[in-house]
Parts: sequence; structure tokens; C-alpha cells
Amino acid sequence: MYIKKILWAIALIGLVVAGYFAYYIYSAMMVPNTAFNNEEAYIYVKSTDDYNDVREQLEPLLKDIDKFDALAKQKKYVSNLKAGRFVVKKGMSNNDIINSIRSKNLPIKVSFNNQNSLEKLAGRIALQIEADSVSLLKAMKDESFYSDNSFKTETALGMYLPNSYEFFWNTTAEAFRERMLKEYKRFWNESRLNKAKSIGLSEGEVMALASIVYEESKEPTEQPRIAGVYLNRLKIGMPLQADPTLKFAAYQLPKYQNTVIKRVLNVHKEIDSPYNTYKYAGLPPGLVAMPDLLAIEAVLNSEKHKYLYFAADPKRVGYHKFAKTLSQHNVNARAYHKYLSSQGIYK
Repeated sequence: MYIKKILWAIALIGLVVAGYFAYYIYSAMMVPNTAFNNEEAYIYVKSTDDYNDVREQLEPLLKDIDKFDALAKQKKYVSNLKAGRFVVKKGMSNNDIINSIRSKNLPIKVSFNNQNSLEKLAGRIALQIEADSVSLLKAMKDESFYSDNSFKTETALGMYLPNSYEFFWNTTAEAFRERMLKEYKRFWNESRLNKAKSIGLSEGEVMALASIVYEESKEPTEQPRIAGVYLNRLKIGMPLQADPTLKFAAYQLPKYQNTVIKRVLNVHKEIDSPYNTYKYAGLPPGLVAMPDLLAIEAVLNSEKHKYLYFAADPKRVGYHKFAKTLSQHNVNARAYHKYLSSQGIYK
């Protein structure tokens, strides 16, 4: 009888222990464990992170980090991390969270425009994906990549077409570059290549001219007309005399760095640079800015006309007056110069 009682007691204790253990496992796995009020939170796991790095991000998001630790060890997540961007939704259990952060890498939208150098572009992209600006710039300036894909230092910026793209956050610098090359080749389809050929320009020359057009005007309705002016000049061998190329040339000089040129002067026209299209005929050797897609299309689908000149319209900011003759252009130019002086803009 005494032995039977002992056996019953042992069995009861076993049931209690088993019940407690079952409850602990249940609470560790299935009970909601989030401590934030928003609908969701995100964590970013770098390729070089270990479990402690992930834990540091998760701890302020969870009610009980110790139970999460226990389950993470049991499910071997601590030694099998996955890099990427992951979501933790309000009310998730530890089991749900682990399943999410080891298998559901979420894509992000990467966007850029107006990045007028590879250095600035690398800095912009580094704010959006794991790769840092140093590795991005190194990949962008890889000489072997240039030679394999018919780019050079002056034209490399043209490969990066400003837009929004979907990437995984843990994309490497090389993978980003290769994706941009793929997008560039997709853009330059047979139709656009034929249009470039019809106006006597290569892909790189279209991009260089588009960069000038874009800097001249951000008005999409005017860009095809401005492109037409420059194409007319190229056809007759007339210098482009494009102010954006003068500014670009000036900004390469120590004297003009960290300055903003608001008014092009005769002194700028004396700068000895292949980008000085007042001094040297034809297109510059590369881009002076990152053109948007509309400016590129403006060059490929330029307006057919006989204009050879244009000057900013002082009465319509952002727009221009176009002229077929130099005498008419001089009238338009003087009106704009007078306006600049009235605004106290002398350089």
C-alpha cells in the first residue's frame, strides 16, 4: 500500500512536470510575444551578423527574449542565420518570428535620380541596401567591367537609369551593378537602337546629349525641342555651346568646387576642357549629369524644326524662347541677362 502511494505520487509529480514542460514549450512557441504597438516592425540581418546581432534588434520588440532564445536554439536558428530584411508582425509567436526571419526575405524598393556622379550614386544606394558606398563604388568603377561592356569612365554613369527597382536588401555591390546592366540592356531595345542610329548617335552619345538636355530643362514638354536644337547644330557642324557642359568643366577645377554657378560668364568659356562645347565642336566625351528617362526619350524622339538657338524666358521660369536666327536669339538672350542682373545674379 505504501509503495503504491509512492508510485502514485511519482506519477503525479511526473504529470505536473510534464504539464509544466508542455506549457513552457507551448508558451515559448505559440503564445504571442511581441511588445510593440505598430502593426509590424522590421529587422535587417547583415551577411556578417551573428545571433547576438539579431538578438540585439529583436530584444526591444519582444516581451520575453529568453523564451525566444530557447526556441531559437532548439530550432537551430542561432547557427543558421539568413541575411536580409524581415518583418515581425504584431501578435506573432516566437515560432512565427523564427519562421519569418529565416525564410521570408522581403524585397525593397531602391530608387535614385539626380545623382550626378558615381560617387554620389554609390552613397545614395548605400542608404538603401546592405552594400556600403566603398564596395559599390569599387564595383561601379571596375575597369574590367568597363571593357567587357563597352563603357569608360566618362560614360559609366549612363548605365544607371534613374527609376525605382525591386531588390533584396542584402544585395551585394556586384549584384547591384549587374542588375543595372540588365536594366540598361532592356531599355536599349531594338526600337531605341534604331532611333539612335537614325539620328547618327550611339547609345553613349544619346546619353551624353540627354544629360545636357536634362540640365537645360526639367520641363518634359520642352525637352524634345531642346534636343532638336542640339541635333540641328550637330548636323551642320555648329558647336553645341551648351552651358551645362561649361558648368561641368568648371566644377572639375578646384576654383569652382563647392560653388554654384548661376550665370555662365565669358571666363567660363575659356576653360580648356573637352567638356567645353564652346571651345570644342561635337558632343562632350561623356555625361554631365544623370538624365531622367524622359530626357533620353526626348533625344530619341526629338522635335523636328529649324531652331538653332534658345534662351531662358524671364517671363516663364523654367521655359525658353527659341530662335532660328542669331539676331533674334541675341534679343532673347539680352532679355534674360537683364533679368538675371535685376535679380542680383552676376555669377
